[in-house]
Amino acid sequence: MSSPRFEANAAALAALIPDGASVAVPSDNSGVPMALTLEIIRAGKRGLRMIGGPTAGIQVDMLIGAGCVASVEAAGVSLGPRGLAPRFCAAVEGGEIKIIDSTCPATHAGYIAGEKRLPFMAVHGIFGSDVLTHRADWKIITNPFPPHQPLVVVPAINPDISIFHAPLADEHGNVWVGKRRELKSMARAAGKVLVTVDKIVPEDLAGNAELAPGLLASHYIDRIALAAGGAWPTALPPVHPEDGAELDAYAAAAQTREGFDRYLHRALTPRGPAQ
Repeated sequence: MSSPRFEANAAALAALIPDGASVAVPSDNSGVPMALTLEIIRAGKRGLRMIGGPTAGIQVDMLIGAGCVASVEAAGVSLGPRGLAPRFCAAVEGGEIKIIDSTCPATHAGYIAGEKRLPFMAVHGIFGSDVLTHRADWKIITNPFPPHQPLVVVPAINPDISIFHAPLADEHGNVWVGKRRELKSMARAAGKVLVTVDKIVPEDLAGNAELAPGLLASHYIDRIALAAGGAWPTALPPVHPEDGAELDAYAAAAQTREGFDRYLHRALTPRGPAQ
């Protein structure tokens, strides 16, 4: 992979996501690319196969409500302390999307296998779960080493595209993700990586002793776009907390189709985020 190209805005990144693509997205508090999400909706993308990192929240709920999603593979989709994800629940109950159940350890294992270009990864803790019954692609093998116990192996996750938002990048294309190391696995496992950032700095972050451990190197990234505040209203640690009032407003509005449509209309207006 060559050095990443800098795009003018999040809309330019959305244009690179084809209909039907498998798209890996981060869990809430891990750099949710909300500005890019709105551009995906505005562009009218369809048939996306979403993969949680390992869970998903408002981002996927909004994409489902906007009709962009064909399937979701995740350990869960919710609004956290605000309860169930309303448009996700409605789509599941209406048979509008395909659900591929997973667990947090299994999803992480799949991404790790994907980044290492291994066909599968072994995981513990799934035996006795109904999830194993419904995942024909998860296999049981015997550990070739003592004590030769059974293990579950899950296939590698290699999404077509991984998308996320980060606090900053440098002009060389290195992106600082801080403590969110799962983003590194998601990026390395993907065919293409699209990132929005709050800031782009001239300093080579690889030479910064404090920031270098939290870097995702430029050769793992395809395109970067500046989108200040691009994670809003979700949290972007350590830059800013979530906007609780806005998330409350979404959770209330999305309970009905009409309420969601009104919220989305406001969010997509040129004036900016929903008020």
